[in-house]
Amino acid sequence: MKSTTFFFLLAIILIVNGAAHAGPVLNYNYGRKPVADTIIKLDSLRDKKLLKGKKSGSITPLRNGKPVNSLPANDTTKKKKNGGLEAEVKATAEDSTHADNDHNILHLYGKARVTYEDFELDAEYIRVDRNTHVVFARGKYDPVTHRYLGGRPILKQKSDKPVAADSLFFNYETKKVKIYNPASEQDGNFISGGQAKKLNDDEVAYRNVIYSTCDLPYPDTHFGIVITRGIGEKKRIISGPAYLEIEGVPLPLAIPFGFFPKPDTRTSGVILPTFGEDNSLGFYLRGFGYYIGISDYVDLTTTGTIYSKGSYELSSTARYLKRYKYTGNVTLSFGSHNYGLEGDPATKDAHIYWSHVQDANANPGSTFSASVDAGTSGFFRNSPAVNNYNVNTLAQSSLRSSISYGKTWAGTPFNLSVGISHSQDIARKTVSIELPTIAFGMSSINPFDSKDRVGEQKWYQKITVSYNLVGTNKVNDVPESQLFKSETLSKRLQNGFQHTVPVSLGLNVLKYFQFNSSVNYVERWYFQSINERFERGSISGSNTLVIDTVPGFKRAGEYSVSTGFSTKLYGTVYFKHGNLKAIRHVATPSLSFSYRPDFSDPSFGYYKTAVSQATIPYPYSYQKYSIFQNGVYGGPSAGRQAGLNFSVDNTIEAKVKAKSTDTTGNDRKIMLLQGLSFSTFYNFAADTMKLSDISFSGHTAIFNQKLSISFSGVFSPYVIRVSDSIANNQIVRTSRYINRYAWQDGKFPTLTGLNISMGGSLNSTKATPGNAALNTMAAMNPNQAQRLALVNSDPNAYVDFNVPWNLSLNYSFSYQNYLNNKNTSNTVQMSGDVNLTQKWKIQATTTYDIKAAKFASATSFSIYRDLHCWDLSFQWIPFGVYKMYNVTLKVKASILQDLKLSKRSDYNPTSTFY
Repeated sequence: MKSTTFFFLLAIILIVNGAAHAGPVLNYNYGRKPVADTIIKLDSLRDKKLLKGKKSGSITPLRNGKPVNSLPANDTTKKKKNGGLEAEVKATAEDSTHADNDHNILHLYGKARVTYEDFELDAEYIRVDRNTHVVFARGKYDPVTHRYLGGRPILKQKSDKPVAADSLFFNYETKKVKIYNPASEQDGNFISGGQAKKLNDDEVAYRNVIYSTCDLPYPDTHFGIVITRGIGEKKRIISGPAYLEIEGVPLPLAIPFGFFPKPDTRTSGVILPTFGEDNSLGFYLRGFGYYIGISDYVDLTTTGTIYSKGSYELSSTARYLKRYKYTGNVTLSFGSHNYGLEGDPATKDAHIYWSHVQDANANPGSTFSASVDAGTSGFFRNSPAVNNYNVNTLAQSSLRSSISYGKTWAGTPFNLSVGISHSQDIARKTVSIELPTIAFGMSSINPFDSKDRVGEQKWYQKITVSYNLVGTNKVNDVPESQLFKSETLSKRLQNGFQHTVPVSLGLNVLKYFQFNSSVNYVERWYFQSINERFERGSISGSNTLVIDTVPGFKRAGEYSVSTGFSTKLYGTVYFKHGNLKAIRHVATPSLSFSYRPDFSDPSFGYYKTAVSQATIPYPYSYQKYSIFQNGVYGGPSAGRQAGLNFSVDNTIEAKVKAKSTDTTGNDRKIMLLQGLSFSTFYNFAADTMKLSDISFSGHTAIFNQKLSISFSGVFSPYVIRVSDSIANNQIVRTSRYINRYAWQDGKFPTLTGLNISMGGSLNSTKATPGNAALNTMAAMNPNQAQRLALVNSDPNAYVDFNVPWNLSLNYSFSYQNYLNNKNTSNTVQMSGDVNLTQKWKIQATTTYDIKAAKFASATSFSIYRDLHCWDLSFQWIPFGVYKMYNVTLKVKASILQDLKLSKRSDYNPTSTFY
């Protein structure tokens, strides 16, 4: 059944895209031939009827052993037209020309060319018979290997597409052409092999030609429909017997005749399904539907799947494209599945995907983009075949969407962006939506500078000011089931605006120091606040806190001041012997003072205190809170801050002698440490624990930048005090920090957290650090974006055979010290691929947990076979929740992605895999 479906799916190509009405030929008068022509490369078995009666042999020495005349490498023959005017048959050759005056025949050798009216012919060898008006052409042929060495004839008539051939005859009087083994392309499909004859301007006759998506001529064409006899017209093809051929092997699947339309535009039609069986849902009819070519800019594909146990899936995809303007696609999907017992209610899931990319030059000054990926949390889990059983999609934990419009005003510092966004936690089944978000900004300006200024800026002219306004309207962490209920919007909707005005000044002081000073003011506007109170009659130990939402406009402003210095310190160590010439250390220390008042002071009115009623013999309870603590932008910070920020960044590089093979003789610089930074803060205004934790981070790349290493961590400078107590007849250990520095007791600060990651990618062409970030989306054109969307929807759609081998390794280590317990994780992620041959590639991806000593359940293996115009792939997940296998044979052509055969073991959480 699969093979039958495959054959008729191939036949549908003829409905969507017409066959070539290229080439071809007919009645010609051989006349007197000084030599016999060899019909090159016709298949001795399949084309034995075509070869019957043909005289075979080697390519005859058309010069007949005679010396080449010293004629010019061009010749012109004139032919009278009906109107009395003469049309010229122009003939030229790059190598040589031989005129057989006895038979009135001209032989052209080496990049020969003949033109007549709207007819153009290029080939390695061309013979012009002036008596019969027949032109014969062929390429350079090796009689030993029976292969072409080049120079295949290329024929061009009027506005028709060029046709390549092994050999051909053309009658320049009747305009009839006969082509052996033609190779012609028509709208992404190809005709090759056999014979083609052009009967007139509107009809072409075919014999034993192969119609396929392969752009290689026969016999390199691997797949196709063999049309034994057929007539091609401008709008249709009338075919006699036709059968399917794979890798040169004819299959016992044939049709006695066919009538196929061949329009010049997109054509609507039926999409044929595939058949199979799912372990839980039963037998299925998958992917049947209808394609509608609405216009040259929009099309619509609707497909469905039904299962024998009552489940079904529907999907509709609209693609649109306006060149140099925008491109995009929208997919709406719905599924109803019953994985439980018969009679149980079905699980209903829905999903929407929308991608829109605007050409950067379409509307200068404004941009619009959309990336929507939203649906019910169980959609991918219940309908895994939607994404071709992609493990990353099945296991993803979140969905995100954004639609944004941006506007900049030329000649001004102002810009505006408006958008909506969505985030969804699949595991928790919660949704957060911002509808809409607004951002208006003014880039930095120098308000005290003059456009007519002459000379350098004065200190006050270096003052910069900018402004940013953001606003939003959002709901956070709403359960999916409550998202569209009216009380959700009325009670859980949060909104507000935030204004930010930073003012800064940067100066060079004493030549080596950089002075920076800034004042930052933040103003927040809200339309609701909160009020906390203890329920009347509450007592200590069982107080009930009640939080009320108070409508009404409220504002909150806060500011902070910072000023500081930074400089660079250089240290170099020189070496007199060896290849190492010097090591340089660059340290960039920075010291600044910052101040922020305590905005929890009652005088500001931003904080309140909730107090319970005192009930004898119980004391009262109280709690200090911010009236903006539930605001979308938070509220002013509590606690006064006045202290020093200290940080230092370090880089270390080495200078090494040039290699002996380096003709320039320039010394090489090798980066040993690209960055190692430490930072902390000392708050003079704090009552205790004035020194904050010491943070550090660093990164570098070694082995000629092939391996990237990053690390970060935190040290606590305080002493840990451990105390034991007894509870439920067990000793309970308690640890806490006290206000005493560890170095006062001769100890090193406590490491409370450490993260290390290493990664790299090695392949046969280049090696890049694993953390390298490439920004290529901005320069992407619509065609590239459309191809990227295809790859994103099916990551297996693109396999790069141009890279013979590739290996990616990523190692991560995490350590967390929670005083009373310590947690670690230690994993290695590995992925790679290798070309066994130029057409075979194997891939593997896995994650190994070193601590647990086991492989992750997402381990997968893949095998790919490049069949030129087709792809054969095998994916296998041998164990874990998503264990499955999938074998797919599909057409490479993007317009025929639904043309494929597949055999799979469908994922099922409760199924047994063999």
